[in-house]
Amino acid sequence: MAEKPILVVMAAGMGSRYGGLKQIDPVGPAGEAILDYSLYDARRAGFETVVFIIKHEIEEVFKEAVGARALRAGFEVRYAYQQLEKLPEGIAVPEGREKPWGTAHAILVAEEAIGSAPFAVINADDYYGPEGFRLIYDFLSTHSDGARYNWAMVGFLLRNTVSANGGVSRGVCEVDGAGKLLRVTERTRIEPYAEGIHYTEDGGRTWTDLPGDTVVSMNLWGFTPGYIARAKAGFAEFLRRNLPVNPLKCEYYLPSVVTAALEAEAADVQVLTSRDKWYGITYREDKPDLVAALRKMSADGLYPADRLF
Repeated sequence: MAEKPILVVMAAGMGSRYGGLKQIDPVGPAGEAILDYSLYDARRAGFETVVFIIKHEIEEVFKEAVGARALRAGFEVRYAYQQLEKLPEGIAVPEGREKPWGTAHAILVAEEAIGSAPFAVINADDYYGPEGFRLIYDFLSTHSDGARYNWAMVGFLLRNTVSANGGVSRGVCEVDGAGKLLRVTERTRIEPYAEGIHYTEDGGRTWTDLPGDTVVSMNLWGFTPGYIARAKAGFAEFLRRNLPVNPLKCEYYLPSVVTAALEAEAADVQVLTSRDKWYGITYREDKPDLVAALRKMSADGLYPADRLF
């Protein structure tokens, strides 16, 4: 590839269910945030440039708490700002709208910062482990678009992503024999129980089992620059279609752009499966488990015993 892959971090959200700015909440032995571990793993996988997508409202504290550490880790650091008014020409923010426009919109506001490089996308408040970053960096370094867009997603085993503290939402992946993504089905309430893992679609009246090795999406994607062109082409139409019926809450999601490209047979999406355990703080009660896991990883030598950077 002419340009090295870069890392794009979606960090504009505030974590409504957990409360507070999860992106900088200390969880590591030396006060590291979850995002610090992603930066560490991404850097040793080969990434040299990171783009943080944030809001102006958190800019100062984010740059002091996270951006400075990314610089110490050896990254070139860039910023993009997901603000409501960044819309196609001729479209205005509806009166009373406070909700961001969604994850695909976040990528669009980062277009200038991303440039023409291939890029991986992660959430700021998820722990992915080293393997996922190695897989996506290697893919982006060796693949480019041909007759179709050539994208990738790192999938995780469902049993490695559930929470003991409540239901979680996961994108359940259907994959063909060549490891290509066919579709992602969102299951909004998945829970472990004594005999395994199951989900409900009717408020808990009935449940359906899911195998623990089911591959799910945790929003670790790899794209060529074609993704931005595809998302931009669909955004204005999305707004024209949705603003009249849901002006305050409609969102343009990153996976919806992928789904549309798959349905149009315009893209291939390779599913790369990581065996690492995913951690997040969906509920406040998840934090002690994450803290203990990171402490053990440091003790086992996966991360430095003192501090990451």
